Amino acid sequence: MVVQSMTNTDTADAQATADQVFALADAGSELVRITVNSPEAAAAVAEIRQRLDDRGCDVPLVGDFHFNGDRLLREFPACARALAKYRINPGNVGKGAKGDDKFAFMIRTAVEHDKPVRIGVNWGSLDAALASRMMDANSRLAAPLPAEQVMREALIVSALESAEKAIELGLSPDRILLSCKVSHVQDLISVYRDLARRCDFPLHLGLTEAGMGTKGVVASSAALAVLLQEGIGDTIRISLTPAPGESRTREVVVAQELLQTMGLRSFTPLVTACPGCGRTTSTLFQELAERIQTYLRAQMPVWRLQYPGVEEMKVAVMGCVVNGPGESKLADIGISLPGTGEVPVAPVYIDGQKDVTLKGDDIAEAFTRIVDQYVASRFGEGGSRRAAAPAAKTIPIRQV
Repeated sequence: MVVQSMTNTDTADAQATADQVFALADAGSELVRITVNSPEAAAAVAEIRQRLDDRGCDVPLVGDFHFNGDRLLREFPACARALAKYRINPGNVGKGAKGDDKFAFMIRTAVEHDKPVRIGVNWGSLDAALASRMMDANSRLAAPLPAEQVMREALIVSALESAEKAIELGLSPDRILLSCKVSHVQDLISVYRDLARRCDFPLHLGLTEAGMGTKGVVASSAALAVLLQEGIGDTIRISLTPAPGESRTREVVVAQELLQTMGLRSFTPLVTACPGCGRTTSTLFQELAERIQTYLRAQMPVWRLQYPGVEEMKVAVMGCVVNGPGESKLADIGISLPGTGEVPVAPVYIDGQKDVTLKGDDIAEAFTRIVDQYVASRFGEGGSRRAAAPAAKTIPIRQV
């Protein structure tokens, strides 16, 4: 399962786009899609690729084409070569024979340059002729299906028919990826379940126009988690609308955390922290949990190179004696902070055993140092713990 993201810069601004691609890749995006919508944008693609290469960033670039993709690929061959993959929306290529010719040119260009293609159908830009044809056929049935069901079927038919056309034009089936994006959770689940049953093409998952803030995160997670649990999907993108001034990289973090919390992939050590209650009137554990989580993610660009396997490390920052020691013992490294009225000391547990007790005003700094030492010791080359990680801790599960 590969994490993808997309820039929101003007692609014609090569410097700004390269900077944002670099930031997305640095955050962990493994594919980055860029808009290619104008001659200026197409002309900048090769420069963007070169700027990234000069910075040692080899993240693949996906070109997002609508309406005029054939002309841009024809007039800017350097763009066609620099992109790692083309995204083609069948609903926006063009109408009738003219649209067929445009689609054919783009596919033949992909074949010429040995590029994979994502055929990306979208609810908001579905091929109008196909939708009308299927709606008319449905209306003639003795028992017509609901319009929403016909539209979902039209999405799937558009993707599958376009894929077959691409194969007829010479594109190898293993160079084709499909997506059928909608903006409602239940529709997305229904469409992708059906699509997965009817083809063997890799599938790109994403709830389009998911929204802002918690709404976008919750909606995307609710839809994609169901499909991922069923083994559906090969790439994933969380399409969040950033708040003003918010980093574009948040969508990468959400995608990674969704996959990691489901146990499908590991990207960065995650912190287990209690929600707090009347026993934890101090904000110390909240501040420490946030500080450690931010610190771990900030270290990952370096750590993933120096310390293979560190992304699977489990850290616990707990707020009182009720669950603090137990959760800390279950983590690779954990700290149990004092709750209200408790002795002002914080035992630290490493690999299930109490290692040291911290106290005073510098608990946060001391625990961060201990985390650094643990990472170097366990995951560093030649480290005493790297060869054999601690045995997995298990707890009995009540049968229901």
